[in-house]
Amino acid sequence: MDFDRIFIKNAQPTKIGGQAVLEGVMMKGSSSMATSVRIPNGEIILKVDKTKPPGKISKLPIIRGIVAFGSALVTGTKTLMYSAEVLEEAGVDMEKGKFDLWIERKLGDKANTFLIYLSVVIALFFTIGLFIIFPTIAINFMKQFTENAILLNLLEGVLRIVMFVIYVVLISKLEDIRRVFQYHGAEHKSIHCYESGLELSVENCKSFPTLHPRCGTSFMMFVLVISLLLFSLLGWPSLLVRILSRLLFIPIIAGLSYEVLRWAGRSNTALVKFISIPGLWLQMLTTQEPDDSQIETALSSLKAVLDYSEGNEDL
Repeated sequence: MDFDRIFIKNAQPTKIGGQAVLEGVMMKGSSSMATSVRIPNGEIILKVDKTKPPGKISKLPIIRGIVAFGSALVTGTKTLMYSAEVLEEAGVDMEKGKFDLWIERKLGDKANTFLIYLSVVIALFFTIGLFIIFPTIAINFMKQFTENAILLNLLEGVLRIVMFVIYVVLISKLEDIRRVFQYHGAEHKSIHCYESGLELSVENCKSFPTLHPRCGTSFMMFVLVISLLLFSLLGWPSLLVRILSRLLFIPIIAGLSYEVLRWAGRSNTALVKFISIPGLWLQMLTTQEPDDSQIETALSSLKAVLDYSEGNEDL
């Protein structure tokens, strides 16, 4: 792992962040969000939306991380569904289930909004159930071997991390997900290029790595590691109390993880590099080397966000 290429000296960190979608990339700045989707004929469909600036409370440390986490869930689902719609309109077979079709018949124009929020709720229940509640239940059997609360909590945290890594490995085997991971790599390369002050061209982007210190994947790893450390200090109470404590601490852990991620994104000290290693390792799974067309798609979104910001500096 070449830290000098990931933590680029003299780079100027930007607040612009992105997300890979189906055959495309979304980039979000302080005043706009752009999503580019490449359809089968090679054309890039670009959509630019104005975004609301965060309120004063949403800028406070920890709280801004909680707000950003919730916003990312909704926005991420919305852009994924938008990319699927673009591909479907372009003739790509995006077969809908019977439930989706039934919702569309019942709700009409409101169906899309309903499905977005339903998807977020389902994703939250799946994530909480599999990665928060299940590990603390599964480690209960270890009480017959040890009563050490710190050890039990550490085992729970390790199991949570192992399960998450296995989950990422499994989904990375799917062809559609592999292409999403390529677009994820393209997103990182384009951000690196911009932060390095170079012309936003495909050739310039190709020289950068697919790993980036300020990435949602690293955020998730920070969440897992911080939760492991924090829960180790809470003892090993009854199962119900443990589940409730895990749920109650999710927002705080998300806020803390966001602050660590921000710090890692604008510093290149030895300590930052060290604590970033687990997240960067995980990024080696969630990013793949993109082709030229995928980098071009990522640049399309990035340039659109930059062009919008330059034309609306008062926003």
